[in-house]
Amino acid sequence: MKLCRLIVLSVMMFLFGLTAPAYAKITVTVAHTHVETHPQHKAFLVFKNYIENEIGDRYEIQIYPNGLSGSNEQVFSLVKLNSIQFMAISASLLENASKQYSIFSVPYLFRSEESYEKFISDPEVLEELRVQEKKKNFRPLSAFTAGTRNFYACYPIRSVDDLKDRNFRVQLGRNTGLMMEAFGANDYVMSFKDVYQALKRGVVDGAENNELALVDQKHGEFCKYYTYDRHQMIPDMLVGSEEFLSHLSPEDYEVFKAAAMEAQRVEIREWKSRVQKAIKQAEEMGVSFIKVDVEPFRKKVLPLHDSLLNDNPAIRKLYVMTLKYQ
Repeated sequence: MKLCRLIVLSVMMFLFGLTAPAYAKITVTVAHTHVETHPQHKAFLVFKNYIENEIGDRYEIQIYPNGLSGSNEQVFSLVKLNSIQFMAISASLLENASKQYSIFSVPYLFRSEESYEKFISDPEVLEELRVQEKKKNFRPLSAFTAGTRNFYACYPIRSVDDLKDRNFRVQLGRNTGLMMEAFGANDYVMSFKDVYQALKRGVVDGAENNELALVDQKHGEFCKYYTYDRHQMIPDMLVGSEEFLSHLSPEDYEVFKAAAMEAQRVEIREWKSRVQKAIKQAEEMGVSFIKVDVEPFRKKVLPLHDSLLNDNPAIRKLYVMTLKYQ
């Protein structure tokens, strides 16, 4: 009888054009703090389109830009809880979760931006990072460039001696603090959103970041000198919820991994284009760009490398891996 009913139902569906009920798609949330014109947002659009083109019958990717889901720290907590599935977060902010990410804040780790980009695109590097994170509720899938970090100030910096006894806003992190000490400068740690007012009030003489900060955050209103000392190159990691990724089928996981690598390729390309536009915009604001001899800066902090490796053995393998890109 059951077989007969199944046959009758199948015939009715064929005759009347009925279809079996479709399964609901899984909604995957991506959150970031940037505007829609930022290279990372464009990269996440590629991430979304790649997945939906490959397995869009099962997944719908929703992107929330402009910090709509909270600060990077807040979103990272939600990613670890699987309330949000993906985000991009600075490797410097991941240092508290995993000591190995402090590799990127080692000053003068790379001699060129090209070497740095090859390193963060190396599958072996990404795999080394992934191995450590499975018990920490997040997993890195690729890395976005954030360019080089340089000093900018209300006065010109033409040599390492020009940093001495001056006050600069820096990112939180032991490596950065030791670097500033080696330069003879005073480091001020504060939230990035507070830097504008600190510059306006003269609390700090300057800050250190990439060129986009001059125009996107309007720091160029007060800092008219940007010096290319190239002291750090710290990526933003595209990370996913470990709970979400661990429950994907092997086939679907490969699609998400491939989408992340495609997003990285696009982000690096878009970043370079955006930097050139930012430089032109900053020049229109009256900012001067200064190229200096990097070696005197580099020599000040190279002695730190050995002590940082001894203090943090978790970065030793990654440090050795950087050597083939020098």
